[in-house]
Amino acid sequence: MPTLHVLLKKEDIDGERLQRRAQVVIVLDILFATSSIVHAFEAGVDSIWPALDHAEALRLAAPLSQPVLAGEYLARPLPGFAGATPLALARENLHGNALVYCTTNGTVALRKVADVAHVYAGALLNAAALAAHIVQQHPELPVLVVCSGSANRFNLEDFVGAGHFVAQLLALADYDCSDAARAALLFRRGCEPLAALLDARVGRMMLQHGLRDEVEYAAQTNIATAIPQLIDGRLRRAAT
Repeated sequence: MPTLHVLLKKEDIDGERLQRRAQVVIVLDILFATSSIVHAFEAGVDSIWPALDHAEALRLAAPLSQPVLAGEYLARPLPGFAGATPLALARENLHGNALVYCTTNGTVALRKVADVAHVYAGALLNAAALAAHIVQQHPELPVLVVCSGSANRFNLEDFVGAGHFVAQLLALADYDCSDAARAALLFRRGCEPLAALLDARVGRMMLQHGLRDEVEYAAQTNIATAIPQLIDGRLRRAAT
């Protein structure tokens, strides 16, 4: 029986313990990086290049043909970049284009696990589709759900997302769950996603900035079919 484990923040990733060629990693940054990534693929983006920081984003964009650049650092827009949230990105011309995307936490988490064979960007939005894909394509492999967190802090919204993924996976297959995975599942069973996201530290900050609609969008469950997979440094929509 494959194992299922949850890490509470990206800083907990231990590179020496990653089973690089025999493991599935789901990266979560519910508010908002991975929710934005899923939404961008739903809008028809061709590929997404996750960047570590502003300078690297510019380097990654340089050889590309008219890419869209979007991102934030510490919740502040990067100069000259499009907004990093799902609905802000929806205003950009994404269809068929490449997106270079830079955030404080989510894209950094993706890069930290980039050497693992099977890395996916997950969100509440695409949890059912991604869980089904993992069970079908990688039935024997252990699954690690990585909550991005924020600057080495636990984020409530990512834990909600982790619990939702644990529930979706267990509905389809048997996994040997760690205590962290069981805790995330129990928490998810006891909360409603939107209420939890609005009460989370980042959610409350978004409310102060007038972005309730962005939080409400990210709190929706199982409405998207896009499965973003990280291969050779960029995210593409996985073949199903």
